[in-house]
Amino acid sequence: MSGNKSTGRVAVITGASSGIGAATARALAADGYLVALLARRLDRIEAIASEIGNGSIAIQADVTDRDQLVAAARRVQDELGGADVLVNNAGVMLLGPFSAARSEDYRRMVEANLLGAITTTEVFLDQLTGGDGGDLINISSVAGRSARAGNGVYAATKWGINGWSESLRQELLPGVRVTLIEPGVVDTELPSHITDTATREAVQKSYDVAAVKPEEVAEIIAFVLSRPRHLAINEVLIRPADQLG
Repeated sequence: MSGNKSTGRVAVITGASSGIGAATARALAADGYLVALLARRLDRIEAIASEIGNGSIAIQADVTDRDQLVAAARRVQDELGGADVLVNNAGVMLLGPFSAARSEDYRRMVEANLLGAITTTEVFLDQLTGGDGGDLINISSVAGRSARAGNGVYAATKWGINGWSESLRQELLPGVRVTLIEPGVVDTELPSHITDTATREAVQKSYDVAAVKPEEVAEIIAFVLSRPRHLAINEVLIRPADQLG
């Protein structure tokens, strides 16, 4: 943890039911943040919110549904006083050979990974810009820097996140700091969602060999947020030490 305790700052985290999102909720709560956990699986985020305490709240919301996000933003404003930090973490990684048979996978990735982050930010933007200084953390991927066979649409969504983040970084100066986090292999449930069997098995094997823990990524996010307002860490690339690509 950063060791730099916050006082009443509010963090909204999407995809908070597992992986990096859940770990970040725990890390920021330990740093004194009031945390709003957003995810589709209400039972999971309610359990995490109860565990971390400190006034944390669980809000069932799908980032592909703008009405649910608007309702979530209203709750954050009414119950916590508005968001100072938004962590756009929700997403899916549906890898596999490019094929018309996986058109639904492609739609899901674009809607969740790219449009979901854009819509969530748009909905919470007034809260981020309305306080003493906001922070926007966008979770991208190593795939946002280098595409490879079988991850084309996933990479496209992450390249999109990277370009959009840089544009926002310039637009939102000086009131909101924008940070892009680009993890490589992280020990999360993402591989289990892959619909192509051969790809899922191959990816899971690579994850079993070397993976960063979600808590290690969360520690970096907490560190970024703990920096004084005059300092911005705009981009962090994270890999297991022995990951090549």
